[in-house]
Amino acid sequence: MSRIDTVRLGGQDGPEIGVQGFGAMGISEFYGDTDEAAARDTLDAALEAGVTLIDTADVYGSGANEEFLAPFVAAHRDEITLATKFAIERRADDPHHRGIRNDRAYIRQAVEASLRRLGIETIDLYYMHRRDPEIPFAESVGAMAELVQEGKVRQLGLSEVTGAELREAYAVHPIAALQSEWSLFSRDVERSAVGAAAELGVTFVPYSPLGRGFLTGAFADASKDLSGGDYRQYQPRFTGENAAKNAALLEPVLKIAAAHGASAAQIALAWVQQRATVHGLTVVPIPGTRKRTRLEENAAATRITLTEQELAELEPIAAQVAGDRYPDMRSTSAARE
Repeated sequence: MSRIDTVRLGGQDGPEIGVQGFGAMGISEFYGDTDEAAARDTLDAALEAGVTLIDTADVYGSGANEEFLAPFVAAHRDEITLATKFAIERRADDPHHRGIRNDRAYIRQAVEASLRRLGIETIDLYYMHRRDPEIPFAESVGAMAELVQEGKVRQLGLSEVTGAELREAYAVHPIAALQSEWSLFSRDVERSAVGAAAELGVTFVPYSPLGRGFLTGAFADASKDLSGGDYRQYQPRFTGENAAKNAALLEPVLKIAAAHGASAAQIALAWVQQRATVHGLTVVPIPGTRKRTRLEENAAATRITLTEQELAELEPIAAQVAGDRYPDMRSTSAARE
């Protein structure tokens, strides 16, 4: 297939990347078992398609995701832009523990661990995965800025912050990217974060642009359609009456997909990509998959343009979605708006 278009990450001085990135989280956990050979083939397919922003985090598989990516990174270091994250703390003695750490000592500990697992000297884009409101933001971003000065990190990113928080951080050090959930099902970032990113020239990186797979039309009942190791069984939008109500919301997506000879997933991704034009900013969604065919399908969505009429038909969906994004929304930007 032909390669996707490119944009600059975080402004004209940033690296040139594909207009769609790759979210590697599901390779290591959360979505059931992984065929590692197929996952590695999918990474190769990403490069072939021009998908060059590869996104991971230290929390995915408790470091296993970074370790999995290391051989791919070593083989293609000059061809990819590598993003990873810190802030969500896990403990070996308590698999259910999820702490949030933004203190300077933890940041320095986390970056060294990620560099070691990835087998590199410099991280291209280093995100604060979640914010701890108990730590002064300037202190945390200042510690991240030190990593840039020391050559351990090239650019800084934030995840799940409000517009006001993004401006506060940017005043300490330029922020290249803001990563937050944004899709036909999740539009709370449009309250303030999107406008602030557009104003500051920050690239917006939507995660879960397919609503964790719901927007593909593949799920009607999580208890029946998902494996035992799939964490979506515990997500409010995938369970009980919520799931049935949300499945019904896909009708216009499926109708538009049929008109384009496309899949529901491609229409959902095309909608996210067109937020760039609607809001006047750079948008690089990071759908994840473990299959080459899905990767190629996702990349092809960058060449679909929805009409004004089609965008109007999709507009009401988010307001009708049943259930929150997470069982516990306290660490999201929406909780601090």
